[in-house]
Amino acid sequence: MKSVRRFETHSAEETRAVGRQLAASLPNKGVVLLVGELGAGKTTLTKGIVEGRRAASADEVSSPTFTLIHEYGDPVGIYHADLYRLDTLEQARRLGLDELFEREALTLVEWGERFAELFPADRFEIHLRHKGADNREIEVIGFDSPECGASG
Repeated sequence: MKSVRRFETHSAEETRAVGRQLAASLPNKGVVLLVGELGAGKTTLTKGIVEGRRAASADEVSSPTFTLIHEYGDPVGIYHADLYRLDTLEQARRLGLDELFEREALTLVEWGERFAELFPADRFEIHLRHKGADNREIEVIGFDSPECGASG
């Protein structure tokens, strides 16, 4: 059974801090779907995860909306994909995400829920909800480790 952890943040820096905290608990190899509406904080959380893994600085992380996939680390330890601009399952398949899943890296995917059948069942999901101003609710599904407890 997958566990659920919840966080509440009140600024972009707090959202990045949650990302840094999660970075220590995420597996070296795995898939994380980042689920949330536009402006929910998916890329901001990714900045924290990438920063927490020391794969790049937060300033180097941006949404891959137009390039579709960014790579971080040397060697690459994190792939960051954004499927927002894709319209069909076939377009998503052509990205070769399944090849990324075989690599010894963490794959973070924004808007992946649109093509959920492409992702392994043992994935993590992080749901972000905009709660007004800079407030966010972050729900992490899939962690079984106690060190990833809720904070606010």
